[in-house]
Amino acid sequence: MGVSRLDVFYRRLLLTKLFIGGWGKPEDLKRIFEFRKIIGDRERCKTLVPEDYPVYLNKTEELTDCYIHEGYFISPLEHLVPGILPSEAVKARRSSLKNVSDLFVMGGALILESTVLLRWLEREGYWPLGMTGISMGGYMASLAVTNWPKPIPLVPCLSWSTASSVFTTGVLSKAVNWTKLEKQYAVNSLYEQEIIKLLEYCGDDSFKMGSESLKGKDSSDPLLDLSGDLGVPVGQHFRAEGGSGGADRHCFMSSANSSQTHCLSSAADRKKKTFSTQCCRPSLHTESINFMKGVMDECTHMANFSVPVDTSLIIVVQAKEDAYIPRAGVLSLPEIWPECEVRFLRGGHISAYLFKQKVFRQAIYDAFNRFCLKYPTLH
Repeated sequence: MGVSRLDVFYRRLLLTKLFIGGWGKPEDLKRIFEFRKIIGDRERCKTLVPEDYPVYLNKTEELTDCYIHEGYFISPLEHLVPGILPSEAVKARRSSLKNVSDLFVMGGALILESTVLLRWLEREGYWPLGMTGISMGGYMASLAVTNWPKPIPLVPCLSWSTASSVFTTGVLSKAVNWTKLEKQYAVNSLYEQEIIKLLEYCGDDSFKMGSESLKGKDSSDPLLDLSGDLGVPVGQHFRAEGGSGGADRHCFMSSANSSQTHCLSSAADRKKKTFSTQCCRPSLHTESINFMKGVMDECTHMANFSVPVDTSLIIVVQAKEDAYIPRAGVLSLPEIWPECEVRFLRGGHISAYLFKQKVFRQAIYDAFNRFCLKYPTLH
């Protein structure tokens, strides 16, 4: 199935550019990678936030009224259940991420903040608790649930397993400031010489999506031309020993033509070339895209985070023709989270957001009902 024309058209109406500041400092990326190893492991996170960490919310005020209070935005969710969101999410609605690294900082901070909020709600007697969100909000809700040590309903709407496809093959890839990213990648050798060696997630996803996500697309239709220069074709995958977050490392052999071979090997050897750099180095744009895929998968791929305690409480809602969240060539959520349910809507990202809210709400009802039947005394 193709992609939604409305998604493509809507994206073209927006002038916002992503990552105008570049990748982020190499030293910051190194620290983020190390932090990801901790935040991605639920057991290692148990002591990161004290059990009695204070959250300045006043229980005497009704959660059914919208208000901003002491740094948090409280609102009802269509008369279903009270909703609670960090106020930063409200302030950031019209902003964009300055650096690639900002996305990872936001995700890590949200995991810890959600832990604090869920603990506070438990202490105050609210039950049952659940997490939901739309688009990036759905992805962030998923991250939060990977770190929660108890069964909890989760309904991620219009999100998927990794952000790498979003920024490299989805319509948002056209909003990425590739000129800035390519320049930084070329000028600062640390990205190529040191950062790439720290990438531990090297699954099929990053290198398959470039070609597979475009299969079946009508290349004659300029409205659907999302690819740009997505990189060299992908050839054979050679399995190597080891892995991280449950994902195997691989060595990828890709051919620019019949006489040139470029090898990206696992972890420390991924960037080693089998021939001279001058002979077979891909274009700078291609290398920047591959670097983006690797960095995004390292820090955002759900396979790099703990599996939620009870995946049967997860109902994923996706749009079949979503051009913002490509699914081709990446691990599906059911592969990472056994027993989760996926409900597909007809149409794309924008039409689902505008016209399918009823389906989102029904999924939330169903997830909470499922939880209450399965865990009637868990509160």
